[in-house]
Amino acid sequence: MSSTRLLPRAAAVLLAVLTAFCGAVVFATSAAAHVTVSSDDAAPGGYGKLTFRVPNESDTASTTALRIQIPEEAAMGSLRVQPVPGWTITTETTELAEPIEVRGRELSSYISVVEYRAAGGGGIAPGEFQEFALSGGPFPDAEQLSFPAVQSYSDGSEAAWIEPAVAGQDEPERPAPVLSLAAGAAQDGHGTADAEVAAADDGTAGHSADPGSVALFLSILALLVAVAGVVLGIRASRRTVSS
Repeated sequence: MSSTRLLPRAAAVLLAVLTAFCGAVVFATSAAAHVTVSSDDAAPGGYGKLTFRVPNESDTASTTALRIQIPEEAAMGSLRVQPVPGWTITTETTELAEPIEVRGRELSSYISVVEYRAAGGGGIAPGEFQEFALSGGPFPDAEQLSFPAVQSYSDGSEAAWIEPAVAGQDEPERPAPVLSLAAGAAQDGHGTADAEVAAADDGTAGHSADPGSVALFLSILALLVAVAGVVLGIRASRRTVSS
C-alpha cells in the first residue's frame, strides 16, 4: 500500500478524533457551568455552612439574580445569609406541615426561599462566577439534600436548575444542586451560635475537583494519544512499503 493512500485514511481518523474532542470540550464546558452546592461541615443533626457556586453560562448576558428554594425536607430551624457586596438578599418563610423542635423550641415555619439580586448594572459577567453562602442547621437526618435554584440573566432569560438526578440514569441537562451530608462532620446535636457565626464569617469553602476540568484534561490526553498513533501508523506503513 503506498503512503499516498494512507494520507486520506489518516486524515479521516484525525478528523474523527477532533470531532470527539470538540464534543468532549462542549461537555466539559456544560458540566463546569452547573450551579452547585457544597459544604465542609454540614452533617445530619449539626450546623454548617453551605456554599452555592454559580458560574455564568451565557456568552452575552450577566447573571443578575439567584433564587434558591429550600424544600420542606431540607428545612432548618436556623438559617443565616452571608452578605455579598453588590447584591441584595431577601428571604421568604413557609409554614411547616409538621412543626420541628430546635433547642427546645417548637418551630412552625422556616425560611424556604433565599433570593440574591444584583444592584443595577452589576451581576456575574460572562466568563465569571460567584459564590453565595448560607449558614444554618440543624440539618435533617438524610444523606443528601436537594436545593432547586433559578438563575436569571440580564437579557430576561432564566436557567432553572431544578431537575432531580435519578440513580442509574444520565445526569439531567439542568440538575438541581445536591448537598451530600458528611456523617462524621456533625457537631453536638444542639449546635452553637458561635459555630454558626464562625461558619458564616469564614470566606473559604471546599470543593471537589471540577468535573469539567477533568473531562477536558482527559479529552486533550486522548487527542494527543490519537495523533501520536496516526503518526506512528504512517511511519510504520512507509517502512513496510520501502522494505
